[in-house]
Amino acid sequence: MSNWRENYQERLVTPEQAVGQIKSGERVVIGHACGEPPSLIEALVNRAPELNSVEIVHMVAMGPAKYAQPGMEKSFRHNALFVGSSTRKAFEEKRADFTPCFFSEIPRLFKNNTLAVDVVLIQVTPPDEQGYCSFGISVDYTQAATECAKLVIAQINSRMPRTGGAKIHLDKIDLIVEKDEPLIELKPPEIGEVEKAIGENVAGLVPDGATLQLGIGAIPDAVLLFLKGKKDLGIHSEMFSDGVVALAEAGVITNRKKTSNPGKFIATFLMGTRKLYDFVNNNPNVELHPVDYVNDPYVIGLHESMISINSALQVDLMGQVNAEMIGSKQFSAVGGQVDYVRGSSRSMNGKSIIALPSTAAGGKISRITCELDRGAAVTTSRNDVHYVVTEYGAVDLRGKSLRARAEALIGIAHPNFRSSLMADAKEKGIL
Repeated sequence: MSNWRENYQERLVTPEQAVGQIKSGERVVIGHACGEPPSLIEALVNRAPELNSVEIVHMVAMGPAKYAQPGMEKSFRHNALFVGSSTRKAFEEKRADFTPCFFSEIPRLFKNNTLAVDVVLIQVTPPDEQGYCSFGISVDYTQAATECAKLVIAQINSRMPRTGGAKIHLDKIDLIVEKDEPLIELKPPEIGEVEKAIGENVAGLVPDGATLQLGIGAIPDAVLLFLKGKKDLGIHSEMFSDGVVALAEAGVITNRKKTSNPGKFIATFLMGTRKLYDFVNNNPNVELHPVDYVNDPYVIGLHESMISINSALQVDLMGQVNAEMIGSKQFSAVGGQVDYVRGSSRSMNGKSIIALPSTAAGGKISRITCELDRGAAVTTSRNDVHYVVTEYGAVDLRGKSLRARAEALIGIAHPNFRSSLMADAKEKGIL
């Protein structure tokens, strides 16, 4: 690499100067989740009056996503790879698009020009002595986007934790914006009695020495509460949050028994509070790698006793899982669920777990259903599903007939709905 200090100042610009290089009609990929660069996004949104049809691509937006707000549609068209709370309304109102895809395959979309990248906006750490910046808390598809983009714009933020694994040299960055500001934080969710019951049921399926993948939300966090008696757990997960830090500090998570990357926490992005960011900063045992490695079902399957824990919105009596739609409305997306369901299925002694409360809408709607909602997509197929867990128990569907599946799932539905589910199943010939 060249002496990066020589031309550092030449590439140092203000946020306004940096995004001033973006042209109408271009596709802009934004760094993911809590790693998104707030100052660059704000400067881009401020250019709205002079831009037309700029496509903005990313997964979960953790900031306000002003480019997706009403009145912005002539300037920006958001293409969501995962629908989040700040972009959901734009998609519902036809002011944004949604592209279904497995999280693990997003880098391929960039690399083969299915989604050719004109500009990427990222946030990284200051350079080390050799001129390398860490991607910090967002490697996932962000690294692939930087490799494919015609223009790479980076916000350098000293508050970004330096993580092991993937990194980028300053020679690969076209425009540099120095801007220190607090990282976006994800506060821990509230965990209720239902989530605690589910967490306890899931924890009962986790043996000592297992490697875990945890989704996001109250249920995965509740599971962590009930793992305190376990020994030598490991982490290979698309992401992890503050709850993992507590178990690591308690000596429950050691990563010693991992059959792949032993001793290492492996993830592709992170979301949490400053406690998490401080834990991973310069931690030699934490590595972030691209999502086409971390979420590759083959790589996941190399771990013995790989346990994947993901949530869902509905499970029907055949075992089909809907984890992304409410009725015909797109609520989220597949993310890494299927990557890990299939990866853990390849693992020796592995288990994939779908965990969900038995009801929704304050107990008025059963999440265990005879059929998925009309218009809802199947996220995880009945052929892939393994364990399903509610607060009323855990059932293993693998190898079970349709009749046996229906009986098992009705047994972990809310008691108020079991008789109606039984009647519906008989009417449709399932039982």
